[in-house]
Amino acid sequence: MRRIFIFALLMFGIGAYSQTTVNGNVADENGQPVPGANVVIVGKTIGTTADFDGNFVLETSEVPPFQLKITSIGYSEATADVTANNQTISVILIEKQTFLDEVVISASRTPERIFESPVTVERLGLEAIKNTTAADFYGGLENLKGVDINTNSLTFKSVNTRGFATFANTRFMQLVDGMDNSTPALNFPIGNLVGLIEPDVLSIELLPGASSALYGANAFNGILFMRSKSPFDYQGISVSMKQGITSQVAAGDNSYTDFGIRAAYKFSDKFAGKVNFGYLKGTDWAATSEVDKFDPTLTRADLNYDGINVYGDEVSTNIKSVAVTLEGLGVLPEGANALVPAVEVSRTGYNEKDLTNYNAESIKADWGLYYRPTIGKSLEISYVGKVGTGSTIYQGTNRYNINGFFQQQHKLEVRNDNFFLRGYLVADKAGDSYDMVFTGININRRWKDDNTWFGEYAGTYVQATLGGATDAQAHAAARAQAESGRFLPGTPEFQNAFNSVIKDPDLASGSQFKDASKYYHADGNYNFSHLTDWANIQVGGSFRQYSLNSFGTIYTDFDGPIDYSEYGIYTQIQKDLELNQSMNLKLTGSIRYDKSEFFDGFFSPRISAGLTINSEHNIRASVQTGFRNPTTQDLFIGLDAGRAILIGSASENLDRYSRDFDVSGGGQDLGQPATITQTGSVAYNNSYSASSVMAFSQTGNPADLIIANPGLVKPEQVTSFEVGYRGKFRNLVIDFSTYYNKYKDFISQEVVIAPYYGTVGDGSLSVAAIANGDIQTWSTYTNSDVDISSYGASLGLSLKIFGNFDLGGSYTFTKQDFDQEANPDFMSNFNTPEHKFKASFGNTELFDNFGFNIAYRFSDDYFWEATFGNGVVPEYHTLDAQFNYRVPSIKSTFKIGGSNILGTEYFTAFGTGFIGSIYYVSWSINTL
Repeated sequence: MRRIFIFALLMFGIGAYSQTTVNGNVADENGQPVPGANVVIVGKTIGTTADFDGNFVLETSEVPPFQLKITSIGYSEATADVTANNQTISVILIEKQTFLDEVVISASRTPERIFESPVTVERLGLEAIKNTTAADFYGGLENLKGVDINTNSLTFKSVNTRGFATFANTRFMQLVDGMDNSTPALNFPIGNLVGLIEPDVLSIELLPGASSALYGANAFNGILFMRSKSPFDYQGISVSMKQGITSQVAAGDNSYTDFGIRAAYKFSDKFAGKVNFGYLKGTDWAATSEVDKFDPTLTRADLNYDGINVYGDEVSTNIKSVAVTLEGLGVLPEGANALVPAVEVSRTGYNEKDLTNYNAESIKADWGLYYRPTIGKSLEISYVGKVGTGSTIYQGTNRYNINGFFQQQHKLEVRNDNFFLRGYLVADKAGDSYDMVFTGININRRWKDDNTWFGEYAGTYVQATLGGATDAQAHAAARAQAESGRFLPGTPEFQNAFNSVIKDPDLASGSQFKDASKYYHADGNYNFSHLTDWANIQVGGSFRQYSLNSFGTIYTDFDGPIDYSEYGIYTQIQKDLELNQSMNLKLTGSIRYDKSEFFDGFFSPRISAGLTINSEHNIRASVQTGFRNPTTQDLFIGLDAGRAILIGSASENLDRYSRDFDVSGGGQDLGQPATITQTGSVAYNNSYSASSVMAFSQTGNPADLIIANPGLVKPEQVTSFEVGYRGKFRNLVIDFSTYYNKYKDFISQEVVIAPYYGTVGDGSLSVAAIANGDIQTWSTYTNSDVDISSYGASLGLSLKIFGNFDLGGSYTFTKQDFDQEANPDFMSNFNTPEHKFKASFGNTELFDNFGFNIAYRFSDDYFWEATFGNGVVPEYHTLDAQFNYRVPSIKSTFKIGGSNILGTEYFTAFGTGFIGSIYYVSWSINTL
C-alpha cells in the first residue's frame, strides 16, 4: 500500500508539472491583427487573449491533442488543433456579424457561447469598450439592451434590470474578479467609485433577472461581472488619459479629468504581477430644485414649504399647539391661543448648493501577485488588494455628501481549470461624510433652537394680530422675528456652524455619519467535467460574516459592532444532447440552499433548456426561483431621518433604539407626563397607517383610523419564467426575451404613525394623541401580503449595412402589476420606465484605423418613489457620439466624444441634479 501511495504521488507530481505552450497570431483576411481576440480551450475555462499585435501565448497543463476556439466580435468563430507542445499556429478570422459567438462564463459558471446561453446575457468586450460613446466604460453599460442606469452623481451610477430600482439597490449584485463590490455599511455597490480602471478591464458580463440559484441571495434582480486582465496575458504599461468638461446650467462648465495607468510584468512562467492606479475629478451635477416635495404649487413664501433641494425646512410644527404650550407656561395671556390658527409652519431652510462644494473625485489603486507553481495555467495562487477613496453624492433617505469615503478589499485565491477557492475581506470607512439634510437642520439649531424659533413665531403672530394685522401680515411679522439672527451663507458665523455640524455624529445637533463596517467572504466551486463525459457537474458554496460598526450613526450599534452570518451551497448539472445533425438540446438544472442565522433556509432551483437549430437559431426557456435576505439596513437601521425614524425589524433591534419625546400641553392636560420614552417596537406593535392618520386629520372621524402594526421582515421570494430566442439571418442578428416575475413576501418600507400614549384601536386616548400632535412617524421594514408581479420583454437587432457599417437597436418593455391604491402606505419602488428604446450606428473601420459610433437613447416617463421623495421623471432623449483613430506604430488610440451632446438636460430620479453634457478627448496607449 505504501508503494502504491508513493507511486500515486509521483504520478500526480509528474502530471502537475507537465506543461503545454502554444504560440500564435490572430489576424483578419487583410492580414491586420485582431487585438483582444479570445483564445479558449474547447470545453475549459482556461484561455488567453491576443495582444495589440494579435499575438498570444497560451500555457496550460492540458496534454495535446486538444482544440482551441478563437472568437472576436465582428468575426466568425475559428478553431485550431493543438497536437504538440511548443506549437505555433496562425489564425485567420473572417469578418462576420457574430457577437453572439462571444464566450461568456457567468450564465452557467462554465464557458459557453452567448448564442447557447440558457439565460439572457449582455456583454461588453474590449472592442465594445473601445467603441463606447460614453465617457467611461461603466457608463457604456447604459447602452446595453434592458439595462437601466440611474445617475446619482457624476461618480455614482446605479445599474439595474427589470424594475424595482433605487440608489440603495440591494437587489442587484456587482462582482469584480469574483469579489462583491458592495459596501459593508450600505449593503449595495456604489457604482465604479472603487472598481476597475479602464486599461485593466477585460470584459463585462451582465445577467438580467434572478440569479440566486448560482450566486446567492443578493443576485435577485441581476448581477454584473467585471473581469480584469491577467498579467500573464497582458503585459507592459497601459495608459488612458481623458480630459474634457462637464456642462450643466446649474453648475456651469467645469473641468473633467479621468486618468488610469496599468503596469504588468511577467517575471517568469511562474510569477507575474500588476499594479493599477486611477484618478477621476470633476464637478458633480448640482441639484437645485426649489419645488416643494409634497405640493409643487407651493413656493418659499408658503407657511409649510419643504423644498426638494432645500434643507432645514423639514422641521415644522403646528403653531396652535405652540400657542397652547406658551399659554400654559404663562408666556401668553389666557385665551391667546384662540387667535392662532391650527396650521403647520416650517423653518426656513438652506439650499443644497450652500451645503456642498459638489466635488466629484475618485482615487483608486489595486495590485496583484500571481503564482503558478505548475508552470502552466492549471494551478494559480493569487493575492489581490484594492483600495479606493472618493467624494460623491448619495441619495437615500436624505441627500448625503460622501466625502473621503474609503474602501479596501483583500483577496486570496487558489484556482485551476476545474476549481476555485477564494476568501476576501471588504472594509470601509465613511471619512468626512455627512447628511446634508441634517446639516441644514442643525445649522438652524446652532443659532436658534426649535422651541425658541417656534415660540417667537407664535408669540409674534399673537401680538401682530392683536395689533390689527391680517393673517398674512401676522405670519410675515412672525417669520421675520423668528428669523432674526439667522446665519447667512458666506458669513463666518455660517461657516463656523457648518464646520462644527458636519463633524458632530449626534443627529440631534450634527450631521456626520461614521462607519467602519466590514464583511468576510469565502466561496468555492468545483467542476467535475474532467472526470465524467456524461454531463457537466458543478458544486460550490459560500459563507459571509458581517460586522456592522457605524458607532450608532446608522445602525443601532451604540454599544459595539453587530455581527451575523449567512452561508449557501449549490450544485448544477448541464447536459448536451445531439438530437440530430441539425438540432442540439442543452439542459441545465441547478439548486442552491442559503441560510441566514436569523431566518429559515431557502432552496433556489433553476431549470433551463436551450434548443439550437442549424447553428443559426437558438430557443431558450427557463424557470427559476430566487430569494433575498433582508439587508443590514432592513434588520438593524435606527436612524432619525427628520420626517420619519427608520427602524429595522430584527427582533433584537426594536428595543435597541429609544428616544424621548416632548408631550404637548393638551396631552399633559390628559394626565400624561411632559416627556415620554419610546422604543422602535411601537412602530411594529402600536401604530396606525400613515394614510389613515391623514384621512382622520381631514375628517375628524376616528373610524378612518386603520391599525398598521406591520410584521417583522422576512426573506423575499420570486419565481421567474423566461423565454428567449437568438437567431441569425445573413447580416441580421436577433435577440429576444420575455419574462414574468411573481413575488412573494415582497420587502419594502411602510410608513406608520405611533401615538405617544394610548393603544391603537382604543378609540379614545390614542385618538386624542393624534389630535394633539403627540405622534411620531416611523418608516418600517416589512413584507407585503398583496400580489406583486412584473413582466416585460426586450428585443435587440444588430445588422451590417452598406458593407461594414454597424446598425443596432433595442426596445425594452417593463411593467409592474401592483394595486397601489389598495395599499397606499406600501412603496414597491419600481422606478422603471415602461418603454425604452436604444439605437447605435457606427463603423469600426470607416477608413484605415478610423472609426466612429453614435448612440441614441429614449426613456418613457415614469414615477419615482423612494424615502427621499416621490415624483414623476419626465421622458428624455439623449445622443452620444465618439470618433476614434488608431496609430498602431505607437499602440495608441485617440478619441474625441461627448455624451448628451444635444445639451437637453434630464434626470433619472426624483431629487437628483439634472444631467448635463460631457465633452472629452482621450489618448489610450496599449489598452488592447
